[in-house]
Amino acid sequence: MTLRNVWSPQRRNRRDVDVYLPPSYARGRRRYPVVYMQDGQNLSDPSIAFAGTWDLHRVLARLAVRGIEPIVVGVHNVETRLAEYSPFPDRKHGGGEADAYLAFLIDTLKPRIDRMFRTRRQASHTAIFGSSMGGLISLYAWFRAPNAFGVAGAMSPALWYGRERLFDTLADARAFRSLAAAKGLRVGDRFSYVEESGARHQEAYWSARLVEALEFLLRPRA
Repeated sequence: MTLRNVWSPQRRNRRDVDVYLPPSYARGRRRYPVVYMQDGQNLSDPSIAFAGTWDLHRVLARLAVRGIEPIVVGVHNVETRLAEYSPFPDRKHGGGEADAYLAFLIDTLKPRIDRMFRTRRQASHTAIFGSSMGGLISLYAWFRAPNAFGVAGAMSPALWYGRERLFDTLADARAFRSLAAAKGLRVGDRFSYVEESGARHQEAYWSARLVEALEFLLRPRA
């Protein structure tokens, strides 16, 4: 279903929000983890997707077979996408308005989703996910608001933004992995780092890795 023209008092704008319910939602009263995905218009509808879709319906069907059934909230971007997804301003591209966008997600959208649907409201069951600039804002949300988003996924994150380095995505990702390890967050049960040789910076390649990514993020842990 689609929530049309959701108003953001923090950003003073409106956007559509798509909500994907798991196959078992209509049966029983159980509650579900939630994944807030950025660039939501690219998830399933080719008529509005920017460069192809993530084929989310197929992804969710495969996850359901594995016993993982999240509610997915696809938050459409708006004309001020770069500004909303960037924590810090870039000399060339501007931006740096991520905190107001996060306030919209946390204080306006999440309470509405929690009221409307049977969600597991704890941060440990609330993920934020994105690619490119959407990956950047997802990582930032995880750092900035861990009490809201206890889980985060980022594919090809635009870690260059704000440092005038457009083509250092892989080097920046490796630097992030090293920084995470230095802070005690090593690859293992709670942190995953994947490089795929030959993959491109576009939806089809991100979609191909989405099942494994969401399974890692949402699987039960002790």
